[in-house]
Amino acid sequence: MPDHAQAPLSLEQIASALSPFTGSIHISTEQAEKIRDYTELLIKWNKSIALTAIDDRLEIVSRHFGESIFALSAIPGLAGRLADVGAGAGFPGLPLKIARQGIKVVLLEPNLKKCAFLNEVTRALGLNDVEVSRSRYEEYQGGALFDFVCARALGDYRRLLRWARGLLAPGGHVILWLGSEDSISISRTPGWSWDLPIQIPESRKRVIQIGRPLQT
Repeated sequence: MPDHAQAPLSLEQIASALSPFTGSIHISTEQAEKIRDYTELLIKWNKSIALTAIDDRLEIVSRHFGESIFALSAIPGLAGRLADVGAGAGFPGLPLKIARQGIKVVLLEPNLKKCAFLNEVTRALGLNDVEVSRSRYEEYQGGALFDFVCARALGDYRRLLRWARGLLAPGGHVILWLGSEDSISISRTPGWSWDLPIQIPESRKRVIQIGRPLQT
């Protein structure tokens, strides 16, 4: 088994694993340290809670953190209030928070144990303006509108879009991490305008899809 499957990663290893996804996005030493600490918490908690099927630290950094942060290349001006629907282990919401500290993140996750993990990560990493909401997204009662609604491999996207339409602020966007076949299907959703899908680095079948509701 490779060493990086056993021991915490060096900051150089983290930077190398992220490099295909970050482009012009600078990841500071402090941000890389948070990613390392997050990865260690994920490895630890994953022994008792099913958070990820990946147990190799380098692959965790590239697949979970890299693919999440890649959205900043697609939307360089990502700012404001962001909802991560079906947050699970915190991807993409928390990596985006680490990389863009000024955003406000709401993590919507119905599973109690996963919410406990998300609260622990938020506390341990000292992340501010992060709300962990134990709720299904359809039941969320948060008041303020979102500038971005994100979901990664959630499924039932048309149901999500119906909900997001009422929760997005004017000019708001949906950002979806999904397979290319789902991308083709969702691009035909009535009442929405979609950018061309952006292929995720080091993947042939996963893309990021960005859309906005058409004004009626």
